[in-house]
Amino acid sequence: MAVVAHLLPMKLTTWICICLLVLPGRSFAQEVAFETAFFRLVLDQQGQVQSLFDKVHQTEYGLATDSRFFMQIRVSGEVFFPEKLVVQEDRLYLDFPVPAVQIEIEPRIFPNYLRFEIRSITNEDRVDWVVWGPFATSIQEIIGETVGVVRNESFAVGIQALNVKTLGGFPDAESDIEPAYDIFETGDLVDVEASWRNQKFYRGQTAKVIENGSLLQVYSRNRGEDRVIANLGHDRYLAPAYEDGGPVGSAITLFGCPATQALDLIGEIELQEGLPHPMIDGVWAKKSRKATASYLIIDFTVDTIDEALDLTEKAGLDYLYHGGPFKSWGHFDLIAEAFPENWKSMKVAVTRARDRGIALGVHTLSNFISTKDFYVTPVPDPRLAKVGYSRLSRALDRTDEAVFVESPDFFNQMENNTLQAVQVGNEIIRYRSVSTEAPWRLEGCLRGAFGTAPAAHSAGAEIGKLTDHGYKVFLGDVDLSREMASTLARLFNETGLKQISFDGLEGNWSTGMGQYARSLFTKTWFDELNPDLQGTVINDASNPSHFNWHINTRYNWGEPWYAGFRESQTNYRLMNQDFYKRNLLPAMLGWFSMRPETSLEDTEWLLARAAGFDAGFAFNLSLDAVAKNGQSTAIFEAIKTWETARMQGAFSDGQKRRMQDIQNEFRLESDGPDQWKLIPYALVRIEHANRLKQPGEPTQTDLTWHNPHEKQALQCMLSLIPEEGGSQATATNITLTLNQFHSWEVPVRLQANQHVKLNEDGSLVVYDRQWNKLSEMASPEAVPWLEKGGNELSVTADFNAAPGALLKVEIKTRGMAENVSVRAQ
Repeated sequence: MAVVAHLLPMKLTTWICICLLVLPGRSFAQEVAFETAFFRLVLDQQGQVQSLFDKVHQTEYGLATDSRFFMQIRVSGEVFFPEKLVVQEDRLYLDFPVPAVQIEIEPRIFPNYLRFEIRSITNEDRVDWVVWGPFATSIQEIIGETVGVVRNESFAVGIQALNVKTLGGFPDAESDIEPAYDIFETGDLVDVEASWRNQKFYRGQTAKVIENGSLLQVYSRNRGEDRVIANLGHDRYLAPAYEDGGPVGSAITLFGCPATQALDLIGEIELQEGLPHPMIDGVWAKKSRKATASYLIIDFTVDTIDEALDLTEKAGLDYLYHGGPFKSWGHFDLIAEAFPENWKSMKVAVTRARDRGIALGVHTLSNFISTKDFYVTPVPDPRLAKVGYSRLSRALDRTDEAVFVESPDFFNQMENNTLQAVQVGNEIIRYRSVSTEAPWRLEGCLRGAFGTAPAAHSAGAEIGKLTDHGYKVFLGDVDLSREMASTLARLFNETGLKQISFDGLEGNWSTGMGQYARSLFTKTWFDELNPDLQGTVINDASNPSHFNWHINTRYNWGEPWYAGFRESQTNYRLMNQDFYKRNLLPAMLGWFSMRPETSLEDTEWLLARAAGFDAGFAFNLSLDAVAKNGQSTAIFEAIKTWETARMQGAFSDGQKRRMQDIQNEFRLESDGPDQWKLIPYALVRIEHANRLKQPGEPTQTDLTWHNPHEKQALQCMLSLIPEEGGSQATATNITLTLNQFHSWEVPVRLQANQHVKLNEDGSLVVYDRQWNKLSEMASPEAVPWLEKGGNELSVTADFNAAPGALLKVEIKTRGMAENVSVRAQ
């Protein structure tokens, strides 16, 4: 006999119709079917998933695996699966092969998704954690590891955690830190290997690729007791108890829908289930074009804000961001020299910006706490995060340089121990080492560290090893971290700031609660914003999580500090575009720095990539760099031209695809209201080195290349780079010979770090290193022509320079201009 319970959508309630079917020779079996408009989930009498069915295309996406249970638990370190599923009225009951452990689940069926919530667990205190799933699917084309959606061209299957304590992924680590790609752990910050194109680097595992398919999985942990775990590079780390009701109340949605409707359906779930649903100018942030808004980063002051706003207007941008306004992290007081009246001065800047249609933002390091902050000095807050505790085994007077402790366990872990500090009462003590045998003691101590007061402490007093970070900061426990998030919300409420980056969000791992604390931090900030700000503040973070997908507007990874403008983390930035697409996120390209020597060509290289990926970027600069750069005006005009076209959706899909290739170069010119000309260029580069040569060795450098465009006059740029560490060099008699026929001598004595450009009109312009024009002239002789197709080039020059100097030659050819215009929406 088979019992089939069909659960079909009704208005916010569950309707169960049970049908009995007798099958001779078969054992009793029970199946429960949950159906939405697009999707059917079927469970059997043991609580195993029998079907994940696409009703639209009549396709089964359930994947047969060794374990396909709807839920699993861990008790005393051992994992158990249900052995029986019982349907009773509007509840499901899962019985586990552990004495007296039963989980009561409330199912609710909505037109487009299924909702499940744990209502009770018998003997809940015995259960370490509860995992929903994993739900195995045969979909493997697109794995949205953070958002929790897997899809192919036609269909998507997804899972969503409905509250902050229901965590994305699987509890592989007791720390609740998800496995995730992090460039800062690779040892090479310049960039990732180009081989990233042949593999995927995932951030989290709410959705996870497996052989022949994928998994969808979330979980909730019982945090009712203290635990000692591996965390933050320590083998022993205290994860304090945290009362949140445990797995009871954990809730999820499961859904299946046409692939093109997945994002809209998540928005529907957010609204129906009360999840964060940020809106920018009336449009959901995940679909708003403003979510990809580019911005300038300038460390403005209340006195220089107008200059910074002038540049933002010249660039045609709506957001201006301060990269480091805080005197200290913790209480988030501002630098007094820049903002004399603290938050009031920032409000003045915000008001000036708002009057000009520009929003201001600030950069933070989340729960990082500066050693000069009031949470540390002169009286340290007891909520500073601790690796763990012991007690003093001997009394301590205010001058002792050895601190005797009952156990060394939390103090002798030196691998991630930057500040080597402990807290006893209201005193912070730094130590150099820990004895290797009893009596256990901290040795080489510095009393009254970080402005705290040395004091006497009695035997038996509690002593805690302070958690720190390589930035030489302390971190907060969960209560202190949430208080800091509240302070940030108050800063935004009082000033009207409209953008923030939660950098260092991983600092919340100091709580011992991993991704849970990370989401609690951002949720606390979000919840405490004023209603007129909540959801409208553009925010990103140093790393994503399943729950924070709903809060974070976007992510903007990629840093400019490690190589040249085009080279610093370029592959990493491209790799991130794949992450954004997989996870239904607005795209960004990261930070780029404008320096005095940044060229217009470099800037347009960036702008073409932004247009190609429809991705915003941060343009980091100083007022001094702008003043020194001779192409500043042209650079800001180019940003305005390109970003205006991009934000209006003017580029075609074909143009975008070609602009995604970092080898392709483009220029964009205005051609009337809402119209532009996109001009493609082909570039080839050659380096002619000054080196010692054998007698009779050729002195020229040769190059053969293909010009894809029509026959045209030569355009080129030559730059003289002195040897490494040098500053003096001269190149004369520079000659370019094309196709073994036409030789053209550059009539310029080129000095170290100078550039000379031969333009389309035949003019020659000499620039210094910072693109300030030094001279301009017409070429005194006819300019050679480049053939369409194959061309040969030979370069010769006379150097007055040390070996190692380089004459860099860049040749470009112009293609046919393409029309770009705002298309009807």
